[in-house]
Amino acid sequence: MTNSIPELKDAELIFVIGSNMTEGHPVVSYYVKQAVKKGATLIVNDPRKTDLTRWATHHVQIKLGSDIAYINGLMNEIFKNGWADETFLKEHTENPDDIRKWVESYPVEKASEICGIPVAKMKEIARLLGTAKSAAVCYTLGITEHICGTDNVKTLANLQMILGNLGKRSAGLNPLRGQNNVQGACDMGALPNVFHCYQAVNDPKVIEKMEKAWGVTGLSDKPGYKMPTMLQKALDGGTKILYCIADNTVQTEPNMAHTIKEIKALELFIVCDIFPNLTTPYAHVIFPVYAWGEEEGTFTNTERRVQRVRRALSPPEGCRPSWWVLQELGKRLGVDLGFSSSVAIYEDMRKTATSYAGITYERIEEEGLQWPCPTLEHPGTAFLHKNGNFSRGKGLFSKTDWVPPAELPDAEYPLALSTGRRLWHYHTATQTRNSVGLENLFPEELLEIHPQDALKLGIKSGDLVKAKSRRGEIVLKAWVTERSAPGLCWTSFHFEEACANVVTNDVFDPVTETAEYKACSIRVEKVKDAVTPMIDLHRQARP
Repeated sequence: MTNSIPELKDAELIFVIGSNMTEGHPVVSYYVKQAVKKGATLIVNDPRKTDLTRWATHHVQIKLGSDIAYINGLMNEIFKNGWADETFLKEHTENPDDIRKWVESYPVEKASEICGIPVAKMKEIARLLGTAKSAAVCYTLGITEHICGTDNVKTLANLQMILGNLGKRSAGLNPLRGQNNVQGACDMGALPNVFHCYQAVNDPKVIEKMEKAWGVTGLSDKPGYKMPTMLQKALDGGTKILYCIADNTVQTEPNMAHTIKEIKALELFIVCDIFPNLTTPYAHVIFPVYAWGEEEGTFTNTERRVQRVRRALSPPEGCRPSWWVLQELGKRLGVDLGFSSSVAIYEDMRKTATSYAGITYERIEEEGLQWPCPTLEHPGTAFLHKNGNFSRGKGLFSKTDWVPPAELPDAEYPLALSTGRRLWHYHTATQTRNSVGLENLFPEELLEIHPQDALKLGIKSGDLVKAKSRRGEIVLKAWVTERSAPGLCWTSFHFEEACANVVTNDVFDPVTETAEYKACSIRVEKVKDAVTPMIDLHRQARP
């Protein structure tokens, strides 16, 4: 996030897109609701009627995968009416004339045809954005999990720059991270092209610094493979060994059958995890490691806040911290990594850090600090790019053009399927389904289907149905509801017995290699009449 979570409660306008915030980020949604209670305008842009739409001033039910056309259309209208922040464009952006030209080809009339939103409503949304003193944009995986996910994000950045909404409080561009320490994992270099704190692996000065600090020579200057490429290369012997820490790969990657084929092709597959899951049966070696409540260390949350994590429980007999396993493996391979404790590893990282350099364990003993925090005296940074001063100097606009999802409904597979998360379960549910309370609240998966589609197929709520794509099929209960638009179905990937990733499409954004989890084509057919009363089913599914 460029800004901080509490700032949302003071926002004048909040533009939420591709984010089922109430279920995926309920704490953050609390601050959004506080803003609405104080009079803020809330615009929720989503193909589904999520719970947050009940708080929205406007629910913009855009067509699945039409985000770029929609946002470019809004920018066209903002420029047309003179609502752009011309001072910000002149003083803080590098190529403002380019973005004016690029969005000329997206008049609201054309954008409306693509995204399915009436022209009058698009003009109203553009007016609200253009005349607000400031606006905060929040987005999640509904923006990034497309073949054009990178361009989706760039388009939102374009929007916020033309409005001058970067570098000030209660505004900004705010991605809500999908898991509790995604930000921290990225910060620590769990990406193939950077060391910790986003220091490029192909920068000679960075390589020199790391070699000196670590006492090594010959560090590679070539970025590594992203996960889909790593897995794909297993099929031709390019990837021989995969070391998997706390990632239920079989359940989380698209096209499960193909993922299993890739994993089976590995010569050695090592898994570190806390519970058996769909991935562990394919492992040659399993290391039982500490869970988060058994570990000491730090997490960094979505607002860049580095926080202490303290052991609350004693780990089971035989378990070890992940860092200990890596240290012992290193020793057996002839390399001493020097790992002795979480604290020592963190301090060693901090010596070569940039944005973390001033964040010591002592300073976050009581309360976390937000990076960048470059010195021990620095108070941390609540919001980035203050007064429009970007880390690269001036902001750079990017040209983005709308492309449809890789797979569109047709005669054989007439319905679109989108996937996501539910309030009661977390990721692949290896933890939450081991919680009796949460499992009782939501014990099985449902397929949302609009009443118009259900009527054509003779389906009612509670019926057992089969959802089939070109890659596989799952059987689960139907939930006939207007939460999903006509032609659109929705389900989650939490339940291994009816996992959406059996049917999702293994196509990827060319830059990030993020899969298009949010759009594929299916057909649905009834398997068995309902045995669960409709009222109970609706109570079970509602946030």
